[in-house]
Amino acid sequence: MSENKCNINAKSTWKELTPGGTIYDAANSEEFHTGDWRSKKPVFHADKCKQCGLCLPVCPDSCIPIVDEAGNRGDFKFDFCKGCGVCAKVCPFGAITME
Repeated sequence: MSENKCNINAKSTWKELTPGGTIYDAANSEEFHTGDWRSKKPVFHADKCKQCGLCLPVCPDSCIPIVDEAGNRGDFKFDFCKGCGVCAKVCPFGAITME
């Protein structure tokens, strides 16, 4: 029986995680600055982020930058974020909250 390598937990590092899916393009949000009408704002907590990438495919407006070669994720692209909160709901580590 093979060992389950998909067990992501709070102590997992970004190097231990399985590769995420390929993200193509999300609608046309980058053509319009729609972030001005959001009522909630996502807050990124870098100390809690495991760079698992689970938030990337659920963002309908491609507002979450990919993890760079050093294993770090940048802040949101607020010009396009509508504040839907889907990213916060999918994050298993509480690295994204809404205010």
